[in-house]
This record gives sequence, structure tokens and C-alpha cells, in this order.
Amino acid sequence: MLAPIFILLLLGMVAYGIYFGASHSVQQIAADAARTAIAGLNQTERQALVTDFIAHDVSDYPFVDPSKLTINAQDSAADGSQFVVSVSYDARNLPIWNLFQKLPLPGTTIQSRSTIRVGGI
Repeated sequence: MLAPIFILLLLGMVAYGIYFGASHSVQQIAADAARTAIAGLNQTERQALVTDFIAHDVSDYPFVDPSKLTINAQDSAADGSQFVVSVSYDARNLPIWNLFQKLPLPGTTIQSRSTIRVGGI
């Protein structure tokens, strides 16, 4: 009698766990891409390093499909000594959206950004 409720709770925990795993992976991608970009001498080199990182290393992150990532990497408009990497992930293919429609669900787009200081100290 209680088995259907427990199974539903278990499936809900798994679905939310996958969503949270994808969210954490997107945050790590932004942070790792920013760390990679610190080796560049100018904005063009830093953007190339980020693009190369995304092309070669993102497939190692769990729950993230690299083809659904959108990356924006550029010098900060507010502070020229900072470089900002913004990552947006279209999470519509995650299993969380198959849960009941009346449940409050998070947004279908996961966004994260990471900032590094450039030019030394």
C-alpha cells in the first residue's frame, strides 16, 4: 500500500539529484574555464583558451550535454582587470521534467558565471 508512495519519492529524489548534479557541473565548468583562461595574455587568447577547454574537456562532466551549453567569455565591462566566463545550459532533457506537472520545478535553463583577475596579482 505504501510502496507506490515510496517509489514516487525515490524517483523524485533521483530526478532532483540529477538536476542538482547538472547544476553543480555547470558551475564547475564556468570555474574551470575561467581558471584555464588565466593563462591568456589578452582577451582574444583567453577566449580561445575557454573555447578549447569547452571543446575538449566538458564531456567529462556528468549530466551535461556539451551541445546544449552556451558560453560567453570576455573582459568585464565594469572592471577591465577581470575576465568573466558565463555558462548557460539548456536542461530541458533532464528527467526532472517528467515528474508531475503540478510540482514546483526549477527553471529549464541553468546559468552560472565565474570571474578571474587578470594581469598579475
